Amino acid sequence: MLLSSSDCERALSLAERQLDHADGSDAAADLVSPTQFGRLAGSCYLSLGEHRRAETLLTSMAEKLRDRRKSRAIVLGNLTLARIRQREVEAAVDSLTEAIAELEATRGGGGMNIVFGAARELHPWRQEPVVAAVHDRLFGLMTAA
Repeated sequence: MLLSSSDCERALSLAERQLDHADGSDAAADLVSPTQFGRLAGSCYLSLGEHRRAETLLTSMAEKLRDRRKSRAIVLGNLTLARIRQREVEAAVDSLTEAIAELEATRGGGGMNIVFGAARELHPWRQEPVVAAVHDRLFGLMTAA
């Protein structure tokens, strides 16, 4: 949050050590998942502008989260942002399309916010057919009951 890579790395290292010590006897054991650290680190690197690093982590997390659709929608939304910020428009549209599919099933609020934010960042490419098509899917998502 302070946009300091060194402070972020220290905080991530501490978080990773603490998550590594979590076990079934912890009161909050149900709140910790094997993908927790990767999701956290991916978001941090995205915020720091380390988009390639964020993309690598978030791609891996999206694969591991196939059975956790709400979390996966958030990860895919962040992955889309990392790709947009690298100007990888087609790859961004691919991950955004996957995120929309997850949201069509879950309607997860956190994922909705990130996905619609990512769609706004695609604005410079709005005339591209693939971007226009994904925007149409978003309209469908908004109008589905």
